[in-house]
Amino acid sequence: MENEKKTINVDPEDIKLASEAAPKDLKEDEPVNVFNEVLDWVESFIFAMFVIILIFIFFLRIVTVEGDSMNMTLEDKDRVIITHLNYGPQRDDVVVLNSEILNKTIIKRVIGIAGDTIKIDYNLNKVYVNGEEISNEHINGTMVNKGMFDSLYCIDTNVYEYKVPEDHIFVMGDNRNNSTDSRTIGFINKKDVLGHAIFRLYPFKKLGSIK
Repeated sequence: MENEKKTINVDPEDIKLASEAAPKDLKEDEPVNVFNEVLDWVESFIFAMFVIILIFIFFLRIVTVEGDSMNMTLEDKDRVIITHLNYGPQRDDVVVLNSEILNKTIIKRVIGIAGDTIKIDYNLNKVYVNGEEISNEHINGTMVNKGMFDSLYCIDTNVYEYKVPEDHIFVMGDNRNNSTDSRTIGFINKKDVLGHAIFRLYPFKKLGSIK
């Protein structure tokens, strides 16, 4: 029995559709528009810089430490970032403030806030806030009474006590033997606080948050 020959009829329209659906491997890639690529990068950079500028205007500032009153935490010429938007001083914060008495900007650590009782005992090298001893881990050296403090607050030999009034804070430098702070210039009005020092930018080898 002879094999029958089968004829397959192909519609030309099907061939056209299949050709259009097939991947065009041989099509050359479109040339990259270098100018547009560069323009996109420039626009992105300008936008990023604009955002950074806004952040520093409304949220952050960069200040330079002057003097050694905050050794060992901060040193002379260190550059730090401070935040100031809706900031309220808290105990142990490192703050930048304006001193009308000294007629300059200084940086210190908040020891007490409104209502706190600060007791400084030079005999024992200890500071108490509301009866509780605070840490000395970041303090440079043993405190010495140089006889420069207001005798109004002296309650015993080499022992001083301060009651922080409303809307004020009590500050001290971590280098307590070489710091002009609330022990000599008095309590600091909160409105004179410029911001909270949160991050050290320079020197780069000490880059990091401020404790």
